[in-house]
Order: sequence, then structure tokens, then C-alpha cells
Amino acid sequence: MAGRSPPTVFSDDADVRVEDYRQVGAQGHFRLVRQDKAILQVTLNAPGRHNALNAAAAVAVATEEGIDDRAILRALESFQGTGRRFDFLGEFPLAEVNGKPGSAMLIDDYGHHPTEVDATIKAARAGWPDKNLVMVFQPHRYTRTRDLYDDFANVLTQVDALLMLDVYPAGEAPIPGADSRSLCRTIRGRGKVDPILVPDSAQAAEMLASVLTGNDLVLVQGAGNIGKIARHLAEIKLIPQKTEEERHG
Repeated sequence: MAGRSPPTVFSDDADVRVEDYRQVGAQGHFRLVRQDKAILQVTLNAPGRHNALNAAAAVAVATEEGIDDRAILRALESFQGTGRRFDFLGEFPLAEVNGKPGSAMLIDDYGHHPTEVDATIKAARAGWPDKNLVMVFQPHRYTRTRDLYDDFANVLTQVDALLMLDVYPAGEAPIPGADSRSLCRTIRGRGKVDPILVPDSAQAAEMLASVLTGNDLVLVQGAGNIGKIARHLAEIKLIPQKTEEERHG
């Protein structure tokens, strides 16, 4: 691409634009409109408009390099996402955790910046608008929590129930006021959700059980060691995972 301007995807006159985006479950459906090229109808096995924009960027480069449209579509439609990025782990029956009827969907996501967390929440709401959205969140680094404190507080008020682990320090020393207890207090003061502080990750499953209703989507969110909670919940599930076609109708 030496000597050529890089393709664009984020403006109204971009080389590749996302149009008519809609989400069904964990799949995104949209058109990719390209300058002087055929429109591509895309189904992407990754939810959220942010993933559609990522796909548009990849298509812009592939188009610039002269890759055949059929190869582009095959690559997009075969993409199954990446580990710990809106990673659907199945469903677990509530009878196994709190004796109630029903089940909870389980999704594991690595996002730990407010923008990433916001995108995950929006994708969950778009795909399953009738679900009780429960997030188990672990802030990552005291400095990030301090620097983006208000952003975290704003984003985390969007869920229906919130459980928060202690900050994963990643080698950092604690910073007064940039801890999970303080963040829970601030979020509670917004009056939209009443966070539950989880002082020990070993108690997370038990504390999670107290907020599940039988029609839940559980997001396990963060970049520290929180992934082990998702793995623990995945191990107790007894409901067979559905195929992509069954999940998306």
C-alpha cells in the first residue's frame, strides 16, 4: 500500500461503511457499502456495532489489496471471535446454584476499559433485551480505576445487577479512593443499581446466586484473574450448549 492513502471506515464518506446494522443474539447482520464496489451482505459471529466496524476495517484493507469478494465473505462468516471476547460459555441451571427454576446464560469478556465494558453491555442488551443483565466485574489496576473512575461509575450503572471483586492490582500498590469499595459506594449513590462487593472470589458463585432470577445473562467482565469464575460456572452447567443456528433462531 506504499504511496496510497489508507482506507477509511469511520466517516460518512468512508471507503467502507456499515449500514443497516441489526443484531440477533450473538450475530451481527449488516451491509458493507464500498466506494465503486459491490455491496457486501455480512453475517458476523461477533455481536456489537464495534465488531462490525472492525470487520469494515478488515474489508477495507482486503479490498485495497484486491482480495476476491467471495474470499472476504467466507473469512467474515467463518470468524468465531477470540478468546474472552464476548465468549459464550453456555447456560447453567439455577437449580445448581440457588435451587430456583430457570437458567442463566454465561458470557466471559476480557474488556476492562470503560469503553470496552460499555460496548459489551450494549451488545448484550441488543442481543437479549428481555434478559436480566448481571455483571460480575473486576477492576484492573488501581491507576486505571483512579484515572477513569467516573467513566467506570457511569458505565456500570447500565446493568440490572452488579457484583464487584476487589481491584486486580497487576503489581500496583493500592491507591486510596481507587478501590472497589469506593467505586461500589459511588455507583450506589447514582440510584440505579445496588452493587454487591465480593471480598473473596471464592464467594462469587454463592453471592451471584442471590441475584439470579431464572431469566438471566451473566457477564463475567475483566482482565485480571476473574476468568476463573467464568470457568467455575461453566463447569457446573448441565444444559447442553446450543448450536449457532439454535441460539440465533
